[in-house]
Amino acid sequence: MTINEKQDELISDFSFMDEWMDKYEYIIQLGKDLPLIDPKYKTDDNLIKGCQSQVWLHTELVDGKLIFTADSDAVITKGLVSLLVGVLSGHTPKEIAASEIYFIDEIGLKSHLSPTRSNGLLSMLKQMKIYGLAYQVKSQQ
Repeated sequence: MTINEKQDELISDFSFMDEWMDKYEYIIQLGKDLPLIDPKYKTDDNLIKGCQSQVWLHTELVDGKLIFTADSDAVITKGLVSLLVGVLSGHTPKEIAASEIYFIDEIGLKSHLSPTRSNGLLSMLKQMKIYGLAYQVKSQQ
């Protein structure tokens, strides 16, 4: 699936839920389903700056595609990072760097998060896109 197809699928999944409590529960469940990050990657170098909670993001280039693994010490934040990992992981650096992430606004997520969580979500997204750009530049050298 393309990045946009994954976003559209998320938008569809969230459209079946009317109440935000149900959406939060779904996000938390996604976090619980997120594959565990190898403990050796839970380092200060992999911490996302700008998050109130601790969020670790590790990136590997495998067969030309970026694979993200992540974890957080907060359940809702782990769910938020799992949304981004689900959308962006497994795509080329170029696709990730050029992607327009619209599902956050489409499902109303930004308006239902506290300002600090919303900033943290944007920090996670920014870091993933920076990785995409960095690996894209590195592959052109």
